[in-house]
Amino acid sequence: MHPAKSVIYFTTATGAGYGLLFWLAAFAWMDFLPADQMFGLLAFGLAFFLVGSGLLSSTLHLGHPKRAWRALSQWRSSWLSREGLIAILTFIPTGFFALSWVFFGENQGLAGWIGLIGALMSTVTVFCTAMIYASLKSIPAWNNRWVVQGYLVLSFATGAVLMALLFAAWGFPGLEKVLANALIFVSLGLALKAAYWRSRISEPSRSTSGTATGLASYGTVRLIEGPHTESNYLLEEMGFQIARKHASKLRRIAIALGFIVPGTALVAALNLDAVSPLLWLIPAALSTGIGIATERWLFFAEAQHVVTLYYGRERA
Repeated sequence: MHPAKSVIYFTTATGAGYGLLFWLAAFAWMDFLPADQMFGLLAFGLAFFLVGSGLLSSTLHLGHPKRAWRALSQWRSSWLSREGLIAILTFIPTGFFALSWVFFGENQGLAGWIGLIGALMSTVTVFCTAMIYASLKSIPAWNNRWVVQGYLVLSFATGAVLMALLFAAWGFPGLEKVLANALIFVSLGLALKAAYWRSRISEPSRSTSGTATGLASYGTVRLIEGPHTESNYLLEEMGFQIARKHASKLRRIAIALGFIVPGTALVAALNLDAVSPLLWLIPAALSTGIGIATERWLFFAEAQHVVTLYYGRERA
């Protein structure tokens, strides 16, 4: 598929934003995060900026962005519609939680329970985003058992890294637990992405030119002549190709920047008491963002729609 920058930013930014909202509510409910009002203002400001800008950027890929609101009416059958509707509703509990924290210095009791509802709805929103892609049987690379788990865990991981950075900046006690939590989810994210890429390489293709034409039983099917001689929307949008060597290089970059560098920085922040944790966590957060954006670019670029089988591709 054509890797549109708006969709890459949308999935990367909203994942990090919802992940941060989840950890704010979870740590507050466990009475582990003081209701510091300036901390709350910055943390919620960052989370809502990532979520809001990501959701707005997703409309840029639409043919008529002004009509985006109409997609909300199809929630009975469309994961895209469900994602948009849940995303809007999630602002209600998370907004109340943020107001209680920032203006009244309260993140426990009723405010804490409202925050937990917001954390649950944030997770459901990320789940719906993942299902937009995982539900498409016409794109085998997305209709994969590891896609939903990957989206959820990467959201928790990126949110946890941001949480550790903010936690360290304010000097709250108990940073070791926050760092360990972030390290666990970064490591789990790497394991899930490795499983996803391994499954893409090892599993046989479900759709080939033979199954598409119904002629598989007669032997290998090859296209003699294309439907037309010039490119069209289908090939540009759904038949994007990336060279295997370039995909391998970008995969290594995603692994290094998205997981290895932040994981190493988190370990260093845990063990090097003589150095301020911020010196490790700032580059960790930046590296995580770049690495996950690279991973998302590959997620779209390597996906082939089955329609390309009618344009000469042997497998999708």
